Amino acid sequence: MSEPRHERLTARRTPGDRNALHYWQAAKPLWIVARNYAAIVLARHSPSLRMKNWLFRRLGMEIESGATWALESTPDVFFPELITVESEAIVGYDATILCHEFLQDEYRTGPVRIGERAMIGAGAIVLPGVEIGADAQVAANSLVTEDVPPGETVAGVPAEPVD
Repeated sequence: MSEPRHERLTARRTPGDRNALHYWQAAKPLWIVARNYAAIVLARHSPSLRMKNWLFRRLGMEIESGATWALESTPDVFFPELITVESEAIVGYDATILCHEFLQDEYRTGPVRIGERAMIGAGAIVLPGVEIGADAQVAANSLVTEDVPPGETVAGVPAEPVD
């Protein structure tokens, strides 16, 4: 967690006059996004933690032993291979982990790392390039726009440290 999240992002310009989302197939081919989406939908609705991790590993995510994804939690559909979830971390109900952001003239990608025994609360959103340290906690419905140091608890929109 030595550099700000924006320095971990890779920006790619898009052609033409339309916003970058119109050119999403230049970022990832349709068949890969469709495969990822199907696997993620299946995993989101499965109560089996083993099956979720198995599916997510097939998409290229690094999921260490004991890491868990709650029902409805959603990894990035375009770039799941940029996600690392370390051992015994929890991604809570309906939490979203994003590794991309489409802007007007470009899209950006960045890896997300969730540290050992970290907890992401229900409905939280983690933006691309964020690192969440070991034993850190993200409160429910928070928007994580910056790194969370090990052992720290953050809450809110945007997420800020709390006691």
